[in-house]
Amino acid sequence: MLHVLQAESTLLLVIELVLLGVKLFAFVNSLLYSAESYSAANKLTKPAWAIILGLGLAVQVVMGGPLGILNIVFTIAAFVYLADVRPALASLTRR
Repeated sequence: MLHVLQAESTLLLVIELVLLGVKLFAFVNSLLYSAESYSAANKLTKPAWAIILGLGLAVQVVMGGPLGILNIVFTIAAFVYLADVRPALASLTRR
């Protein structure tokens, strides 16, 4: 029984660290594009995305655990940014 609990806690730790990395990457990436890029891509403004992703990062660090409702909401927001907003911004700007 002890091995099962250790495996479960290890799995949750790995999931938490991966989601923390995703949120950190999304937040830092959102800061790299100009505010005009967000407008040109017809997406939420840069401050709005920075606040959403920054709050998600802060909630994960403070509350911990990948299964809380706020963590799930902010994880979805980070994935939306990475799947929709980031490609739209990248297609507008050449680095």
